[in-house]
Amino acid sequence: MSWFTDTMQSSIGKKWVMALTGLFLITFLIVHLIGNLQLLKTEGDAFNLYAAFMTTNPLIKTTSYLLYASILIHAIYGLWLTQLNRKARPIRYAVTNPGANSSWSSRNMGILGTIILLFIVIHMRSFWYTMHFGEIGKVMIDGQEYKDLYTVTKTAFASEGYVLFYVIAMAAIAFHLVHGFQSAFQTMGWNHPKYSPVVKAAGLGIAIIIPALFAFIPVYMLLNK
Repeated sequence: MSWFTDTMQSSIGKKWVMALTGLFLITFLIVHLIGNLQLLKTEGDAFNLYAAFMTTNPLIKTTSYLLYASILIHAIYGLWLTQLNRKARPIRYAVTNPGANSSWSSRNMGILGTIILLFIVIHMRSFWYTMHFGEIGKVMIDGQEYKDLYTVTKTAFASEGYVLFYVIAMAAIAFHLVHGFQSAFQTMGWNHPKYSPVVKAAGLGIAIIIPALFAFIPVYMLLNK
C-alpha cells in the first residue's frame, strides 16, 4: 500500500482527491437543489415528504456518510494544498497584474472555501441537527405523520440576516465552482482541447445556475413571508 500512500501524499494525488470529491459534491448540489425547489410549493407537503425520504431511505442514508466524508476531505486537502502553494512561493512576486495569468476565483480558492465551510457548519446546525435532534412540529400527510421541516426552513428564511448570509455563501460557491469544475476536469485529464470549450461552458453554466437557484429560494420565501 506504500504506492497508494505515496500517491495520496504527492501534489498530483492531493489534486485527484480534490477533483473527485469536488465532482461528487457538485452532483450532491444538483440533487439537493431539486429537493429544495420543493420549498416553492407553498403547502409544504412536497418538501416535508422529500425531507422524510432523504432521512429514512437506506441508500440515501448510506450515501450521506460519503457526503460528510467528502466535505471534510475536500476541505482538509484544500487547506493542505493552499499551505503547500504558499510554502512553495514564500516571497510574493512583484506582479502588477496578477489577473493576467489566473482568474480571481483561482487566486482566492482558500478564502472562498473558508466561507463555504463556515456556511456548511451553520447550515447543518440550523437544519440537519434540528431535523435529527431538535424538537420539530408534526404534520399529517395522507394519514401519516411527518416532521414539519418546511416550517423550520420557512422560519429560518424569514430572517433578513440569515438570508443575506445565505446569498453571500451562494456567491462564494459560484466563484468556487467557476474554477473548481474546470480544474477538476484538467486534473483528471478529461479536458481535451477539442472539448475544452464545452467543459468551460458547462462549468460556467453550473457555477451560475445552481447557486442562483439556491439563492433565489430563501429570497423568494423572505419576500413572501
